[in-house]
Amino acid sequence: MRRVAMIGALSLALLGASLAGVVLPAAATSDGRVRATDAARHAERARKALVKRRWDRAVRESEMAVADTPADGEHRRLLGVAYLRAGRFASAARAFEDALTLRDDDHAAALNLALTQVALGQWDRARGTLAAHAGGIAAPDRGLALALAGDLPGALQVLMPAARLPEADAKTRQNLALTLALAGQWPQARALAAYDLPVEAVDRRLATWAALAQPRASSDQVAALLGITPASDPGLPLALALVAPAPVATTIAVAAPPPPAFVSQIVPPAAPPLVSRPVPPAAVVPASRPAVVPASRPAVATRPRPLTPGGYYLQLGAYENAAVARDGWRGALRRWPVLGRLRPTGIPADRSSSLYRLSVGGVARGDAIQLCRGYRARGGRCFVRLVAGDRPAPWRTGLRLAAK
Repeated sequence: MRRVAMIGALSLALLGASLAGVVLPAAATSDGRVRATDAARHAERARKALVKRRWDRAVRESEMAVADTPADGEHRRLLGVAYLRAGRFASAARAFEDALTLRDDDHAAALNLALTQVALGQWDRARGTLAAHAGGIAAPDRGLALALAGDLPGALQVLMPAARLPEADAKTRQNLALTLALAGQWPQARALAAYDLPVEAVDRRLATWAALAQPRASSDQVAALLGITPASDPGLPLALALVAPAPVATTIAVAAPPPPAFVSQIVPPAAPPLVSRPVPPAAVVPASRPAVVPASRPAVATRPRPLTPGGYYLQLGAYENAAVARDGWRGALRRWPVLGRLRPTGIPADRSSSLYRLSVGGVARGDAIQLCRGYRARGGRCFVRLVAGDRPAPWRTGLRLAAK
């Protein structure tokens, strides 16, 4: 795909933090020190390969860095960057999710995850990711990412105040101009674009934006802005997964409802999801071999292992308000009733966000990872983070809910 050079494009600064020096954890054994040293060497090679645009080499070296130090979030973010630049969006998303599991305040990984989710056609998830990390992502990057995720009103609410600041730069103004173009406000987009461009370049810029406004696939906009060529993706190697997928039962298939939409949801035109997820067929038990439980050996329910209390939570989604989040919670329980062992919690809306972030947890990190793994294996989406002001959900405490 032809690269699109634009002042207002998402700059490579989004990825720059991923190429910074890696701080190595203390190793308790000689073998651990050797692995840490090897990982640092592979990570450095991966960074050099990214600079030289040798994507396959960057992927191989960053995979080896993660294999040597699986719990290093910096290396997992670097792996995600390598996958992203190689056009392997699904693998990149998994690597960025793992990086956030290891360090939930890695806002660079969150921004890259949101871009990857946009490329995969997962616009609602991208908006949720951006909402969860709104305080840590610079306004010019977050605003344009929101526009790519389909939230054009939200993008304008972020970019317009930023563009009015005395310190606003060309990147901020051009990101706002591009967002105006995507929203169909071409006269305003032209006027703002001309602020930083020579007259003869304005028409070329607008022609480029017109092509971006009519993508043929969900990955087109992100691929064009970052100079990425989408490629076939075999997926993240199982050996590198932070949490291996749990086996899915084949005797029962439950179709879960889609997640609630955001109020300002505007899906980019002509950009269907890259991969459709069909509803799995119901399992069929052969009539010739029925399951029979002998009367002398009745089935005994196994008591689930107690969960260890702690400060980790699973964030299940971001919703318009607590009332809408209640529907999301019901859908989560239908998808995996095990979550009902814990009471639903959430982070109420604050001044910087109108969203209610649904969560469940208050458990140790290992238990939170296992729960998130099980939920993902059943088609759900979640990530593990530390407590961040989570409170009991109002529908479980008798508080009055806001209208939907």
